[in-house]
Amino acid sequence: MLEDKQPALTPLEKLGEFGLIKHLTKNFPLENPSSVLGVGDDAAVVDFAEEKTVISTDLLAEGVHFNLGYVPLKHLGYKAVIINLSDLAAMNATPTQILVSMALSNRFPVEAVEGIYTGISLACKKYAVDLVGGDTTSSQSGLILSITAIGKAREEDLVRRSGARENDLLVVTGDLGAAYMGLRILEREHALYLTNPKIQPEMEGYDYILERQLKPEARKDIKKKLKDLGVHPTSMIDISDGLSSEILHLSDNSRIGFRLYEEKIPMDELTLLTAEEFCLNPTLAALSGGEDYELLFTIPPKDYDKIKNHPDFTVIGHAVSKSMGNKMIARGCHEEINLTAQGWDAFLRRWPGT
Repeated sequence: MLEDKQPALTPLEKLGEFGLIKHLTKNFPLENPSSVLGVGDDAAVVDFAEEKTVISTDLLAEGVHFNLGYVPLKHLGYKAVIINLSDLAAMNATPTQILVSMALSNRFPVEAVEGIYTGISLACKKYAVDLVGGDTTSSQSGLILSITAIGKAREEDLVRRSGARENDLLVVTGDLGAAYMGLRILEREHALYLTNPKIQPEMEGYDYILERQLKPEARKDIKKKLKDLGVHPTSMIDISDGLSSEILHLSDNSRIGFRLYEEKIPMDELTLLTAEEFCLNPTLAALSGGEDYELLFTIPPKDYDKIKNHPDFTVIGHAVSKSMGNKMIARGCHEEINLTAQGWDAFLRRWPGT
């Protein structure tokens, strides 16, 4: 009986750098009117007329930001785009274009890179952004993926980190901590696989938190929802490194303090159950886990009635004078606990305290 042969994989050197770029980007048509010139020339050309240009970039390195032992390449491509679009959402801007740069070793065949670009393409289509350029090169230290996102916003619509004032309400979208608990599941099952490759990973029942880790979404929808409610945030940031770190960023930029109420932090039931399974305080997952890519923002007290019954928004605290510092009011005992920056640190390659 003949065994089915696996299809032959295409080595990168067969296409070369420019052939690879042409191959990967041939199915990325330009859709935005602001995209004047895309891939294929020395530089891209975009035209936003009277609107401001908003730009963000993130670099993802194998072994630091992701582990290909449990992160599918398609999901990696998708997530790489999303984390940049989340930065634009935090500025209250509309994303329009991305540039993709990649360094990879010859252990990756063309088909593997196609997998990454499949995820990139899915993100581009879902969020209506155009791929307009980038670069590729070789690497001797694994895969490095960098995305630059470009967007637009009117000056009056832009939201910075520096606008919060005393008595402003601290608001968060969605729920927190799920992405970190999804990561814990992936790391656990991967470790078991390394000890015994015959063990099948136990992923059933963890769908929500796994998706929050592997396939997060940027809250591009929040800009319209706030506008429809007649609410303009005084400051805003996305939650990439953990709630605690992001609160401290707003505090530093706005020169104020915050009071966060532990009992108000929104968390999904599966996040709570999984934290219990790991004997972990779920609040730590929200404060320090990161990668939720929800939005954290402040609004004037007068706007509370506009958002109080909205399912996407939860008021979790308020701003105080800078001299009062940043503290969390603990659930039950109401003890004031100092907030410290314990989110992900790429140079430590871990969460501080772990």
